[in-house]
Amino acid sequence: MRIAVLDDDPLVQELERAAIEQLGHSCYVFSDGASLLKDLRRQTFDLLIVDWHLPDMDGPRVVESVRQSIGSNMPILFVTRRGTEEDVVEGLSCGADDFMTKPVRVGELTARLNALLRRAYPATQTGILEFGIYRFNTDKRTLEVRGVPVEMKTREFDLALFMFQNVGRLLSRDHVREMVWGQLYQVPSRSLDTHVSRLRAKLELTPENGYVVNAVYGVGYRLESSGPDTPPPATE
Repeated sequence: MRIAVLDDDPLVQELERAAIEQLGHSCYVFSDGASLLKDLRRQTFDLLIVDWHLPDMDGPRVVESVRQSIGSNMPILFVTRRGTEEDVVEGLSCGADDFMTKPVRVGELTARLNALLRRAYPATQTGILEFGIYRFNTDKRTLEVRGVPVEMKTREFDLALFMFQNVGRLLSRDHVREMVWGQLYQVPSRSLDTHVSRLRAKLELTPENGYVVNAVYGVGYRLESSGPDTPPPATE
C-alpha cells in the first residue's frame, strides 16, 4: 500500500515512516498541504495521515480539499496534538475517518492503520476471489475466465489481480508500477501500456464481459464495471 504522511515535524515524519515501512507499506512524506494537493493531481495513495497544524493551511482544510478532489474512498487519519471533544468532532466532520492524538504511540498507530486499510480495501484478501466471470486463486496464482484457465506470466497475473482488487479506483502509473513491479523497479511507460493492452486483450475486458480498462490521460488507469452495479468479490 502507498501511504502519504502530511506533517511538518521531521521527528514525527520519521517515526511514522518507520511504522509504515515496518508494516510493509510505502511511505510518502509531505511538509505542507499545497505540496500534497498538487501531487494528488497525478498520484494516487491508499491512505493519508494528516496533522492539524501545518505551515500553509490547517488540517481540516486539507481534508476537505482532498475529499472534494478525489472523493471519499481513501481513508484519512488525523494524528495531532489537538485532542478535545470539539477537535475530534471537527476532524471527523470535515471528512477524516479516524483521529488519534500525539505523542505518536507506534502500537496504536499500527492498529489504526491496519483497521482503516481492512475496512477500505476488503478485496485485497487472499484465497479465491470472483469478479463476475473472472475467478482468481491467489494461493495458486491462477486465473480462470468462465471456468477456463488463462495462461499468464507473473507480471500479468499481478497486474490483473491488483486492478480487480481496486475496481473503480483511479490508479496512477507510479502506483501501478510500485505495486506490481516493486518500488525500486524502473518500468518505462511504454512497457506499462503494453502490459495493460495485453491484459485487456487476453482477458477480453469488454462491456459484454462486465469490465473495461480506461486510460486517464496524464494520470493512469481505472478498471471499471460496465454493469449498473459493482458487486463485492465473491470469496471462498
